[in-house]
Amino acid sequence: MAAQIQAIRGMNDILPDATPAWLAVEDAVRAVAEGYGYQQIRLPIVEQTALFARSIGEVTDIVEKEMYTFDDRSGESLTLRPEGTAGCVRAALQHGLLGQQSQKLWYIGPMFRYERPQKGRYRQFHQIGLEVFGLPGPDIDVELLLLTARLWRRLGMADAVELQLNSLGTPEARAQYRDILVDYLRQHYDRLDEDSQRRLESNPLRILDSKNPELQPLIEAAPRLADHLDDASRNHFEQLCARLDACGIAYRINPRLVRGLDYYSATVFEWVTDRLGAQGAVCAGGRYDGLVTQLGGKPVPAIGCAIGLERLVALLPEQTVYASEPHAWLAVLGDVAEAAAMPLAEQLRDAVPGLRLQVNCGGGSFKSQLKKADRSGAAVALLLGEDEAASATLTLKPLRDDAPQQRLSIEGVVEYLIRLSNTATP
Repeated sequence: MAAQIQAIRGMNDILPDATPAWLAVEDAVRAVAEGYGYQQIRLPIVEQTALFARSIGEVTDIVEKEMYTFDDRSGESLTLRPEGTAGCVRAALQHGLLGQQSQKLWYIGPMFRYERPQKGRYRQFHQIGLEVFGLPGPDIDVELLLLTARLWRRLGMADAVELQLNSLGTPEARAQYRDILVDYLRQHYDRLDEDSQRRLESNPLRILDSKNPELQPLIEAAPRLADHLDDASRNHFEQLCARLDACGIAYRINPRLVRGLDYYSATVFEWVTDRLGAQGAVCAGGRYDGLVTQLGGKPVPAIGCAIGLERLVALLPEQTVYASEPHAWLAVLGDVAEAAAMPLAEQLRDAVPGLRLQVNCGGGSFKSQLKKADRSGAAVALLLGEDEAASATLTLKPLRDDAPQQRLSIEGVVEYLIRLSNTATP
């Protein structure tokens, strides 16, 4: 017997009992994003490798160690997207979306990184991205944070996340700070772990974000980026904080918060949680005003964020129930009833929008069909036998309480199902 083929490690199946929660999150994201004027864009999973090398930075961990890169049959280097912002900018440039008007875009889909799979971190993972182009002021920064805060409230997880903020300043200010930081860290080179020693020349700001407890005293004593910000970035950040205060959004300024991608500048933020172990960031983002120019366009201010879908699903309140079971199960017995069953089922679906109706297929006695109906979780069984088919009626049998069964006209069944579908868990 041939060995069964297994899924690739870190690339997981999402089974039917889990998909209702995923759909609920996706529906909430769509509703909230559209409520703030965002339009959906759908992007390719595969892009030219140069797109990510130019945007993310060739010396980042993502490009050096984590990308799924391959040559296609023509010898062109292609990569499964490790994140969505670069592809969104590429699409906006390619299709002329960055003219005089601003753009608010959102997308959803799988991303790919080769790393050690663990809870909350997978080789194929799913992200929601929100990107805004053409708006330079702190007002759009605030609105993006208000949008995400509203999403947490809608999903019932507002008490599970904390907003952390920082400013990275302009590239020029950050470059000056980088030199100061490197000078400081070189004085303590022997205290750095292997990763930090490697990052010292390539991406020293990432050392500030190290989770190694032995490095924390060294990091706490390091020079602070906030002390080296340019005036424009400092003013932008102060206005951002003042407007969040006015909107009642709680936050914590985290001077050690940096982003792992080279294209970020000015505002950076994370919504973090302590309920998912070490993988605490649920949403992360910030400004990337220079990225459009970096990818060949004219200067366009931009801000965006990425939300981990797996992490949102893991944070959903345990008591929340997302229904996927049918409202009703149509049990059928006899040749005449079987001939009438499918047309009748379509009539009921037309009359009751949103009705989840499962028709018994494969035959069997009423007793065996009712067992299947009960296992399905349906609230009621609709019995269609020879008598019901001849009289244009159905016998309605409740499955979740002791109410008596009753014979109803098709119109009566429709009225019942409308009430049932309106009161059942969405």
